[in-house]
Amino acid sequence: MPDWINLPVKPLDLKTGTAALARQAQLTKPPGSLGQLEALAVQLATMQGMERPAVDQAAIIIFAADHGIAAENVSAFPQAVTGEMVKNFARGGAAISVLAKTLGVRLEVVNLGTVNDPGELPGVVRAIIAPATANFAAAPAMTGAQLAQALQAGRDSVLRARDRGAQIFIGGEMGIANTTSASAVACALLRESPQLLAGPGTGLDNKGVAHKAAVIQRALDLHRANLAQPLDVLRHVGGFEVAALAGAYLATAQNGVPVLVDGFISSVAALAAVRFNPEVRNWMFFGHASAEPGHQRVLTALDAQPLLQLGMRLGEGSGAATALPLLRLACALHNGMATFAEAAVSGKL
Repeated sequence: MPDWINLPVKPLDLKTGTAALARQAQLTKPPGSLGQLEALAVQLATMQGMERPAVDQAAIIIFAADHGIAAENVSAFPQAVTGEMVKNFARGGAAISVLAKTLGVRLEVVNLGTVNDPGELPGVVRAIIAPATANFAAAPAMTGAQLAQALQAGRDSVLRARDRGAQIFIGGEMGIANTTSASAVACALLRESPQLLAGPGTGLDNKGVAHKAAVIQRALDLHRANLAQPLDVLRHVGGFEVAALAGAYLATAQNGVPVLVDGFISSVAALAAVRFNPEVRNWMFFGHASAEPGHQRVLTALDAQPLLQLGMRLGEGSGAATALPLLRLACALHNGMATFAEAAVSGKL
């Protein structure tokens, strides 16, 4: 594995966090009356080392990749959709494309390998590892070298975002059958049954979900001797985009860039990163609670309180992007409200 994955996580600036908390106590409102918005602003101040934090400059990075496990008929959509969606991202037609444009955020897509390669496209970084992972119901999903490439692709995206001045990082994913991979990773990390964590993904019926769970169980049985460590879990049953997200989360924490985690698949990648280095958790916000049944179990394991609960399950970073305005509003309130002294308003007795 690359040496950088063992670099230390940047420590939080607790002194600045204390100053931000003190500012909240002086703003013209009853203490705690803005609820979670107050805590979000203080948490951001602690991360950024600024008493008045900001997330005006955001980065949205979508990792796309295909999965060999799709051969087990675990998705309601054909595998060709992954490459077709990469084109759709580039043309601005996907949900996350619309959200990014509306939010004024640069969208970058990282193609890690699709069975129908869309070729060079504007806004798409080619970081091809292979056309797809191996079918992890029959063999490890990827080699050690491929895992290292995926982790590196995630880190590289963070470094690009940091160099562009990103104040917060949103990672998303696209890959037919990737909820199967994410469910397998979650089962291995949490020691849970696929029957509890596997969900409909792109729209499977109950029979399809049962088949998906059976495929995952077969894969977990096959790789049981190699699932003790989080990186081994990613290598044996993960996906290129899941591993890239995990690498990105490690790199954001190392470089002091806050993260707004998306839904089920992104949260599974976050769990893998946190299991590798628990201090990574300090740099994470969680955008929403996905409708995928396994997401709540993953959020519980991460001690995470999502900002939104809208029944979304699209992926692509869409839930996190939808939550970004809440963080911006939290900063605006924290930074822009007058203190009691400034407004000549009597404070609490």
